[in-house]
Amino acid sequence: MQIIDTNVSLSRWPLRRLPLDETPELVARLRRYGVVQAWAGSFDGLLHKDIAGVNLRLAADCRKHGNGLLVPFGSVNPTLPDWEDDVRRCHEEYQMPGIRLHPSYHGYQLDDARFAHLLELAAERKLVVQITLTMEDERMQHPLLRVPHVDTKPLLEMAGTRPDVPIVLLNAFRSVRAEQAAALASAGNIYFEIAMLEGVGGVGKLLQKVPIDRLLFGSHAPLFIFESALEKLRESALHGRILKGLCTDNARRLHP
Repeated sequence: MQIIDTNVSLSRWPLRRLPLDETPELVARLRRYGVVQAWAGSFDGLLHKDIAGVNLRLAADCRKHGNGLLVPFGSVNPTLPDWEDDVRRCHEEYQMPGIRLHPSYHGYQLDDARFAHLLELAAERKLVVQITLTMEDERMQHPLLRVPHVDTKPLLEMAGTRPDVPIVLLNAFRSVRAEQAAALASAGNIYFEIAMLEGVGGVGKLLQKVPIDRLLFGSHAPLFIFESALEKLRESALHGRILKGLCTDNARRLHP
């Protein structure tokens, strides 16, 4: 089984070392389980102010390691000066197919006018927009770095006006319930990956609410153990078209 993992990160998690935070080790683990493509952001994008430097390093690491397996998704922080040029660099200089946002770490909501402008720029450049709703369980957060979940309510109205921008919600299922996901999927061109989906048979239950063509495979490695994402597939006994769609086909429609 081939897999496209839409949610991995490079560099170092700022609060502790992780078993696979050296890129060659992460690549080896992904290949071991049949990952043929991994959409990679950077942990540095959370707190660093030099976003141009973050994306330069990310692009270089993806070229250096993995022999095409790693696909860079650059960070963009629309609260910083000249952030529009970061979007341009991601597209023109690094040929990235998309960008990754961290609204809760960067201090804005999805009803912010700067976010709406960002979607306009993404549409012009045909970029996939990944929005990270959370990075870790709130119970695990450092007491001096309490970061709230991103509120998705503004997307219900906004997404319908931007069907030309595919939006992928990362780590959604710590804060978004299946019914909310169904409403978001109906509202616009919105997708979800499964890294934070919990509960026995969780993927199968989610498929009762959300169309299969809106679900993607995501592991949130190396912050999460990659094998836990695989177990979500096994325990829901997915087969055939459904399994192939979730693991590869849906992602390939966004980034051929």
